[in-house]
Amino acid sequence: MLRSLFFSPRIRSVAVPSSPLGPTLSMDNNNRSRTTDSRVQTNPRIQKLQQIVKTDASAGWEESWKQGVTPWDLGLPTPVILHLHHSGSLPMGRVLVPGCGTGYDVVAMACPGRYVVGLDISEEAIKKAKQISSSLPNADNFTFIKADFFSWRPTDLFDLIFDYTFFCAILPEMRSAWAQQIQNFLKPDGELVTLMFPMDDHAGGPPYKVSIEDYEEVLHPMGFKAVSIVDNELAIEARKAFLDLYSALCFHLDGREKLGRWKRGVGHSSL
Repeated sequence: MLRSLFFSPRIRSVAVPSSPLGPTLSMDNNNRSRTTDSRVQTNPRIQKLQQIVKTDASAGWEESWKQGVTPWDLGLPTPVILHLHHSGSLPMGRVLVPGCGTGYDVVAMACPGRYVVGLDISEEAIKKAKQISSSLPNADNFTFIKADFFSWRPTDLFDLIFDYTFFCAILPEMRSAWAQQIQNFLKPDGELVTLMFPMDDHAGGPPYKVSIEDYEEVLHPMGFKAVSIVDNELAIEARKAFLDLYSALCFHLDGREKLGRWKRGVGHSSL
């Protein structure tokens, strides 16, 4: 099922109407990356975020939530997570979502048999997440915790960790510590699901550019290998429909986002 979903025909060109960002663009597979890279670097919302976070990462993320400078926040669950949940492709048990923000993915995965913990360093983000979700019918199947991923010590290990906009938000020199915590938090047979984004060549961050090799560099020493790495085709249509124009242009229009599933001690299959 996943193979047919993620390997639909590639979009060869996308026409974008004139906008405050500039005139109409026509992008094909050869120049999408270059256009997207430049727009990530010049997007005023991203520049504002980088200014806020630059002085103090911990306080900066809190301030970004208070000011509403959260260009990564979809305002709805990540489409591919909904698909994996509804198709029965996610393991049951305990799940961790680091950098959960307002917690839409936390709520989407939570169900009887799957208890989801949303973790975020921002008190404001956790407050918003609780306000949004406290009265939902599956509220007994998830919780939100304000804590620093790198110093937090959970009482129980997890069967699944889902990382989307967390790996790309931390400083690249912290990625080895990220992998160490993934190893610390997962059960021996647990699974890590990563949505790898943004896969381009822009400078600076957050978000910082990522590649498959960046994940492998820090996960392989911890014993993790990729069970599968596939294109996330759902990133294209969902972002065009739901994200505002800046986010659609600057982040997801070229669809350069991959879904990786990782476990300890398995063979690598890059599909």
